Amino acid sequence: MKLVKNGFLLLVTMVLVSCKANKTNAQKAEERPNIILIMSDDMGYSDLAPYGGEINTPNLTALADGGLKFTQFYNTARCCPTRASLMTGCYPHQAGIGYMTQQPQSKGMDLGVPGYRGFLNSNTVTIAEALRESGYSTMMTGKWHLGIHEKEQWPMQRGFDAFYGFLAGAGSFFKPEHPRGITEGNEPITITDENYYTTDAFTDKAIEYIDAAKSKDKEKPFFLYLAYNAPHWPIQAPKEDIEKYRGKYMEGWEKLREERYERMKKMGLVDPSWELSEAKGIVAWDSLSEEKQKEMDFRMAIYAAMIDRMDQNIGRLVKNLKEKNLYDNTIIIFLNDNGACAEGGMLGRGAAKNLGTNNDLGISYGEAWANASNTPYRLYKHWTHEGGIATPFIVHWPKGISEDKKGAIVNQYGFLPDVMATCLDLAQMEQPKEYNGNVITQHSGKSLKPLFSEYSGQIHTEPIFFEHEGNKAVRLGKYKLVQRWVRNKDNWELYDMEADRSETKNLINEMPEKANEMKAMYDEWAARSNVLPYEEVIKMRPWK
Repeated sequence: MKLVKNGFLLLVTMVLVSCKANKTNAQKAEERPNIILIMSDDMGYSDLAPYGGEINTPNLTALADGGLKFTQFYNTARCCPTRASLMTGCYPHQAGIGYMTQQPQSKGMDLGVPGYRGFLNSNTVTIAEALRESGYSTMMTGKWHLGIHEKEQWPMQRGFDAFYGFLAGAGSFFKPEHPRGITEGNEPITITDENYYTTDAFTDKAIEYIDAAKSKDKEKPFFLYLAYNAPHWPIQAPKEDIEKYRGKYMEGWEKLREERYERMKKMGLVDPSWELSEAKGIVAWDSLSEEKQKEMDFRMAIYAAMIDRMDQNIGRLVKNLKEKNLYDNTIIIFLNDNGACAEGGMLGRGAAKNLGTNNDLGISYGEAWANASNTPYRLYKHWTHEGGIATPFIVHWPKGISEDKKGAIVNQYGFLPDVMATCLDLAQMEQPKEYNGNVITQHSGKSLKPLFSEYSGQIHTEPIFFEHEGNKAVRLGKYKLVQRWVRNKDNWELYDMEADRSETKNLINEMPEKANEMKAMYDEWAARSNVLPYEEVIKMRPWK
């Protein structure tokens, strides 16, 4: 009898322990948030209203006001290297995309060396691959740009349960056609809708995928990567959105730049002691004919409309999350892939006729407007000065950001690999050491999660690095060493980011020891990260 009684007590104890463990595991699963990563394409640092812009972006403003707004977050200066680093947490050269991805018509971007293959290599694991292993549903809509010629390079083979969007780097917003058309899953599809617009379609599919995943398993968290192609060229937008901005830019880029700079100072985004960088080489607005001014106003109106439409769609996504009671435990991270795009010359490229609606895939808004988009910083997409690598970065998570932090400006600097580190932290998992039989290069990031609550220190005490097309940079504490590539020139510059983030006072001659220390750091990083001197890369390219 005693044995039976003791056995019964033991059984009850085991059941209670098991129930407690199951309850703990369930609570742990509940704590893991849904993760939405939103990326814009070729947008300037100061275009959004929460970053000093005049473009109507109330939904991103609301996310910033209820979350965190980072002032010193960095991308890698170009579309596909940024996407490679974002998705893998590695430097782009470690992921195989140190330069560019392959084009739809050619494999010429595969230079045959590890850092420059033109597609994600198998020694990296994507955020989607990692999170799917830990029980997340994974979905992507938008621009991939990380490999196109072989199916194993596509999103569905790199961890996503569902995909809808561009495999290539650019395409029409209204009439995307192959080889720059739309793919769903692993199948190219034909667009026949006369009212089609990619920004709307990517959001529609994102909502559809979320609903499907939650219908299948409402307890399972999801990861959504929503990579808009706005406002990348070709500049195209619905007429009703363009009309909101027609005539608003007739005072020109100098005036726009000054107005944004003043707002940014008042908002605490830039220190009043930082000078507005020189608009070097930018043509004067008043030197243009009235006809040309109207055309340039139109170009900027289209660009603004593209951002406005993107914000409208982010609002639709947020509304759906609220309706489905998913909003509070969904973390939304927003960023851009590189600085504003000066491609297409000073005044943009493409015919002025039917601007905004024609299907000229190269049409752009030009360097003069890009200079205003990057207020107050120097240079553009391609370069590693602040105008090329500084991105708006907004984090919103009602359940996970402490009340005293909501609406805060975060001045600590961070960079793309931190997103992978943060996602792994949120999913309560480690990055795999091996995946699909391959040894995995470990990410270089630090989780941003401590900044969501009590921590207010700098998360990076180690140097972080940048290289694209020979343009280089090292950020270490308050100092930044940077170089704009010029053949056969050692033209490094050194800046104090606390005193002069607009990079107007070069300290290279005043602080040679600090510069040499950071140069040595760069050389050591380049040697271990598959980075080649750009002169060698030029020799390997199919064109010179």
